Amino acid sequence: MPGKAAKVVITERQQDILRQMVRSRSCPQGLAQRAGIILLAFDRWQNGSIADHLGCERHAVGIWRRRWADAFDTLVRIECLEGLSALGTAIEDVLSDRPRPGCPGTFAPDQIARIIAVACEPPEDSGRPVTHWTPTELAEEVVARGIVPSISARHVGRFLKVPNSNLIGVGTGSTPDRRIPRRSPDRSGTSATATRQPRPGRRKESTRSAWTR
Repeated sequence: MPGKAAKVVITERQQDILRQMVRSRSCPQGLAQRAGIILLAFDRWQNGSIADHLGCERHAVGIWRRRWADAFDTLVRIECLEGLSALGTAIEDVLSDRPRPGCPGTFAPDQIARIIAVACEPPEDSGRPVTHWTPTELAEEVVARGIVPSISARHVGRFLKVPNSNLIGVGTGSTPDRRIPRRSPDRSGTSATATRQPRPGRRKESTRSAWTR
């Protein structure tokens, strides 16, 4: 006999974000489907009905209901303390394929503040052989100091709002910012430009995925 399904509770702001994910043409299909699972579960649909409606496995519905229920208190805290942007990111993490090391549910606001404080320190003061903090170096340092048990370099970048950046801080104690390595001057003595002009007749197109029921 199957166990009792986890009760799903969502706030109005969480509901708005989930609905946007379901309707967005740019949202990955799997993520949009899981957002749909949470919305239907909140509307008191049974797991079997949700699975039939969305074309997924019944046990998968139970997994995502439980994941949401376990993360709900953390999502409410993020909603109250960090705003809608952080809430959207946290919801994506909850509904991601695999729990990432150091997902938002494992961090308290004071831990986030301490991570940012470390990023404002010169790396040399911590014995790091770099002049700028990198996501990897900073993640290793905050774990070594016992601020968090584990955290990914990618998540460090999210806290500092510089995703996909290789250099996230400077060794002068200033606030973290994005640094772009300088290009070496060419033989004529002028610096090579970092901007490439698009070729005539070519246009970049984005691929969109729609949520299918």
